[in-house]
Amino acid sequence: MPEAKAKCFRWKFVNYMSCVSKAGIERSVSEREAKPEKDLSRYSGQLFFEYLVVVSLKKSGEVYEPQIAYQFPKRENLVRSQKEEEENLLKAIPLFCFPDGNTWAPLTEYESETFSFVLTNVDGSRKFGYCRRFLPRGGGVQLPEVFCIISCLGCFSLFSKILDEVEKRRQICMAVIYPFMQGLREAAFPAPGKTVCVKSFIPGSGTENIELTRPADSRLEHVDFASLFKYLSEEHIIDIFASMLLERRVIFLAEELSTLSQCIHGVAALLYPFTWQHTYIPVLPKVMLDIVCSPTPFIVGVQRQFLAELQDMPIEEGLIVDLHTGEFLKKIGDEKDLLPKKLYKELLNTLQNQRKTCQSSEELNDLVTNTFVLFFVKIVGHYSSHIKRNREHIVFQEKEFRKSITSKSIRSFLKRFMVTQMFSLFMEELQGHPLAEEGFFERKIKEYNESRKKVK
Repeated sequence: MPEAKAKCFRWKFVNYMSCVSKAGIERSVSEREAKPEKDLSRYSGQLFFEYLVVVSLKKSGEVYEPQIAYQFPKRENLVRSQKEEEENLLKAIPLFCFPDGNTWAPLTEYESETFSFVLTNVDGSRKFGYCRRFLPRGGGVQLPEVFCIISCLGCFSLFSKILDEVEKRRQICMAVIYPFMQGLREAAFPAPGKTVCVKSFIPGSGTENIELTRPADSRLEHVDFASLFKYLSEEHIIDIFASMLLERRVIFLAEELSTLSQCIHGVAALLYPFTWQHTYIPVLPKVMLDIVCSPTPFIVGVQRQFLAELQDMPIEEGLIVDLHTGEFLKKIGDEKDLLPKKLYKELLNTLQNQRKTCQSSEELNDLVTNTFVLFFVKIVGHYSSHIKRNREHIVFQEKEFRKSITSKSIRSFLKRFMVTQMFSLFMEELQGHPLAEEGFFERKIKEYNESRKKVK
């Protein structure tokens, strides 16, 4: 595609997201963790959240528009740059709380829904939005409202429990919510595997002790692979994984916002120890739908009600994944040929044969993580032998790294994979932190090498 057209799409994308960040959100919003274990206490001691925002629908002419009805806490005495950042953030939040557009009408019933979004600033800092959308208590027809917790901490399961408490209090009285959130704000975010207790008074029930436990594995605290395998076959998950590795465009469709956010966070986690470096929007607001026409790589989630509009758009080559049917609505056709054949079969056989034995979501998370990490161990696990250090520089020997692999199919795959941004950033971080502590990926490399020695 001509450069002029690419620039046009890029400008349009940034223009849409100027309310989110001065440079848009074109950077990855996944966790950038080359060495997660060196950071086991990452986030511990930080505030749980920055804001609790209530977004409601207000009549604007013939339609309803999402607007912030309440913000807690209200920050004062901000310097100009902080005030601008807050204003931009608060302008963006309603779009993501009601990404469905302005076709709402009052309802008598609405099933509570939990979903999340992520915003990335120009400096790479991330903010997670954890949302609970439901009808407030009361008779007659009403409009849903969204309670959105904005935090720089990525831990979906923990914030989902917090939103349970928020919804429970909302059905009693709005005023009961804020003492609970203030108590949470004063509590320190726990280390992995640790628990924090928050006391909260509820009229008629007395004081409750609410225990919030952070998952022991910090790599997986924002991920639930069960949702991914509920909607997609093992073959399709591997095909999506292969497309993402080569930084292609992937669009997910689902009826529910919760399905979109959970499944997209899940596929992004399959890339560990690498990180998606391009546009990543688990729930794409309707007003931003044109982003799917971008010639650059992206992973986005679109509500299925916009399928007809999506099909009329000039979308570049890529995958369109329908989570409702579990099928691909659009594909390039070479997805099953992207990975080395032997490794593709190993991934597929392991997932198909062992997934049925998993008795819990934790067991499934461990299985999936170890299976895909082993793939990367076999592909790039020899990287340390090709990072050379001298007095002034640390150099990665790219040609030697690729040629040292005996498998022709793996060498061919590496030739394509090594030009991706995720690979480049991975190597840059390794060269920039040569003395970093051994992490999960490095331990898996060591275990694999030791097992091979025993076989010999």
